Amino acid sequence: MSTNQAHNQYENPATAESNGGPQHHDFEKATHGMSHEEKQRAVHASRFGYGPLAHMKTNDSGGLLPAFGGEFQPGLYKGVENRKFANPAPLGLSAFALTTFVLSLINVGAHDLTEPNIVIALAFGYGGLVQLLAGMWEMAVGNTFGATALSSYGGFWLSFAIVLTPGGFQIESTLEEAGGGSLTIFHHSFSLFLWGWFVFTTVLLICTLKSTVAFFLLFFTLDMAFLFLAIAYGNEDATGHPMPSLVKTGGAFGLMAAFIAWYNALAGIADTSNSFFIIPVAHLPWSEKAMERKKAEHTV
Repeated sequence: MSTNQAHNQYENPATAESNGGPQHHDFEKATHGMSHEEKQRAVHASRFGYGPLAHMKTNDSGGLLPAFGGEFQPGLYKGVENRKFANPAPLGLSAFALTTFVLSLINVGAHDLTEPNIVIALAFGYGGLVQLLAGMWEMAVGNTFGATALSSYGGFWLSFAIVLTPGGFQIESTLEEAGGGSLTIFHHSFSLFLWGWFVFTTVLLICTLKSTVAFFLLFFTLDMAFLFLAIAYGNEDATGHPMPSLVKTGGAFGLMAAFIAWYNALAGIADTSNSFFIIPVAHLPWSEKAMERKKAEHTV
């Protein structure tokens, strides 16, 4: 059911327990093992789009799930009935977050590191392969946005690793040779690579404008990271390196994107069965879920 329907019907868990029918059964199943106080907290949390009751369904809702609160989906969508496997979004988000975190630390100059080669292993194994697999499972649950985003960024990390693999694909060395020993051609080529991902991320960002603050900020900060890094690699300093200040700025936005991705992943993992608290994701005021909540409040 929708968040507000869950709240209205189960405002008083004790009353809900005395009702019959399939909705009562769903409520009992979702709150099995909870104390009376925990049930009240779960009902309250469902008003804000998170917690074990936020994804409950009714016949009149058509099986719609609320906007993103751990599922990698910016809007309302129809869930898979009797799903037998777990939510793949937290796995994909975590793979993206860790790989982005390490690369961004290097970009901001942590430990005076200048070469990002250590990221190659993560980009192949975790950010690339694992995130790609998570994206394919998003396809299985019918989440077009999640499948497109996670699979694409998995492809980004795989292609990033291919570019940086020393001696393997000889991309950097070939471009360096074409530039007469200068890395300018490589930097400018890599800038075009990053501009393409900036455009793609902007497309996804547009799809988050009616979702949640946590979801929107993830793609906004990532978009800014691509933007500043693309500009940095397209403009060298006097020593022939990408503009250091812009690389650090891109790294700072990358770090923010990594932590927000982990936050969103936690929103998809933490519930009352494994955590002492649940994660708010803050629906944007103009989102469909927020408008539903306002409408319900005015009709009470």
